[in-house]
Amino acid sequence: MVNVISGASKTGKSSVIPVIDYCLGSEKCAIPVGVIRDSCSWFGILVDTLEGQKLLARREPGGLKASGEMLLLEGPVVEVPSIIIEKNHNVEYVKAVLNRLSGLSNLQFEAGADERFKSRVSFRDLMAFLFQPQNIVANPDVLFFKADTTEHREKLKTIFPYVLGAISPELLLARHDLDRLSRLLRRKEGELKARQDTGAAWQREGFAWARLAIEYGLLPTQTVVPDDWPATVDLMRVALRSDTRSATPTLASMDVIMSRLAELRAIESKLTMTLNHSRQRLHELRRLDESSDEYRDGLRIQRDRLGLSTWIRELASQHPAAVLEPSEAGRSRVDQLCQALEGIELRLRSYPEVSESLGKETLRQRETVDTVLSDLAAVRTEIRALEGQSDEARKVTTRGEEISRFQGRLQEALRLYDAADTSSELNQEISMLRAEVGQLAKLVSEHEIGRKLENALDTIQNISGRLIPQLDGEWPDAPIRLVIQDLSVKVIRETRDDFLWEIGSGANWLAYHIALSLALQGYFLRLPQHPVPALLIYDQPSQVYFPARRTGKVTEDELDPTWKNEDVVAVRKVFALFDDIIKKTMGRLQIIVLDHADEEVWGGLKNVHLVEEWRGKGLVPDAWV
Repeated sequence: MVNVISGASKTGKSSVIPVIDYCLGSEKCAIPVGVIRDSCSWFGILVDTLEGQKLLARREPGGLKASGEMLLLEGPVVEVPSIIIEKNHNVEYVKAVLNRLSGLSNLQFEAGADERFKSRVSFRDLMAFLFQPQNIVANPDVLFFKADTTEHREKLKTIFPYVLGAISPELLLARHDLDRLSRLLRRKEGELKARQDTGAAWQREGFAWARLAIEYGLLPTQTVVPDDWPATVDLMRVALRSDTRSATPTLASMDVIMSRLAELRAIESKLTMTLNHSRQRLHELRRLDESSDEYRDGLRIQRDRLGLSTWIRELASQHPAAVLEPSEAGRSRVDQLCQALEGIELRLRSYPEVSESLGKETLRQRETVDTVLSDLAAVRTEIRALEGQSDEARKVTTRGEEISRFQGRLQEALRLYDAADTSSELNQEISMLRAEVGQLAKLVSEHEIGRKLENALDTIQNISGRLIPQLDGEWPDAPIRLVIQDLSVKVIRETRDDFLWEIGSGANWLAYHIALSLALQGYFLRLPQHPVPALLIYDQPSQVYFPARRTGKVTEDELDPTWKNEDVVAVRKVFALFDDIIKKTMGRLQIIVLDHADEEVWGGLKNVHLVEEWRGKGLVPDAWV
């Protein structure tokens, strides 16, 4: 039904919304101080839920911002106690119950986000769609309850895609799974890269290991160490399978080490010579660059000094009376100085090309030094391995033990190499993780979320477009579009689009507030098990018009059928629309209206019901005051 509480000013009508909000777990008590707070020790509301009735009562906070003490009574039918003696729960417990009843996801909107605006959607966040208090119902700047504060405004922007169904609880779960799997994938990829780096480092020493296997007698003496790495690995696998008892050192096997050492020494000497040459070249280039800078600075000094000659020549030619007439020899000397200045300036202009050439050559020499240093390090690593093992190879008494240790190290090295191979278990795990991440990324596609959100906004626009012509708006045929980023509506006209704050007239603001709030509830009712309660409360929608009212009560037969008063007609349009919405929603929506307007305005409407008329009385009984 449309439930109306009518009454005069200062009777407590505007306190109804704060009372309901407070009992639903608000952070602070916004119930006005004075008679109401002084006369009441508890505030309560009785609500119907799918689980039956629930009485939610909360203690008056006194000097505190809010009280955490609450009374929660549940049952098929709850009997409201005349006096509340003590609490049985706290506000956090009640909010948890409300979150559970609404079926809201308990996941944050962004996994790992610390921002309060990205926290999980709460039943408290849904209050923005229920209440239209007196300071908002016709406000050009604020469209939703408590959206005039930054915290509520930003949180409302965040939850809108969830409330409109563009983001589902399943999608939020997929987002968190995507974040978890992405972090696991990065960790596995890092582990694989570390193994691959270890394998690459071992690969640089692997050729020396193959020759050591020959020296230890694990491979035949005549074995030729191949140049390609896969073949070398296969050779070391053969050495690993060899019988250590039959591995005996021979002079021929040690010759393999010695000959390789000789090759490596020659390569080391050649690389050292190349390195020294490149370093000398870099030193010379550095000296040349410094000399070039000194030369350039000297040219600039000469240019500055010779600049006087040009000035003298110009002054003598343009203003001969201003200077002493120079002799022929003087003029010739001035011309020589000017020619010298031109030569210096020509050399200065060519200087950048010289500097660029020096820079390119310096860069090339530095790259050569880096390459040679890398190659030299690899050669010296192999030399150290061969030299150390070659010396120990001559200790025949410990040969068997050394061969066993060598095979153990070889086995571990091959194990690590296999772990980093593309066919390894880790690589397969990474491939599976990448496939899962790819599927989840498609599921949580921002493009798909945006498409669903736009479809929802289109539906809301269509619903509100059918409601606006029934109200007292200035442009009844102009549709309105909800703009989530601004938490406002845009009026779409033929010539231009205007935001709510750009439009004048309280009648327009009221019409768009009512049309949008009803359109949103109409959209919510279309979705199964939607978390937003099917409730709307409007406080003083008639404040824009201040309709003329007759004193005393009137009957339905006494109402003027012509409705000649324009303000009364405009306000009746609002109640008539409420009546029509209740009929179309078949009683699934409850609308509460707190207003001065009495039955003279809304009488005769089938689905509009007078609950209380506070004239000579109010929210707080006189006996309590």
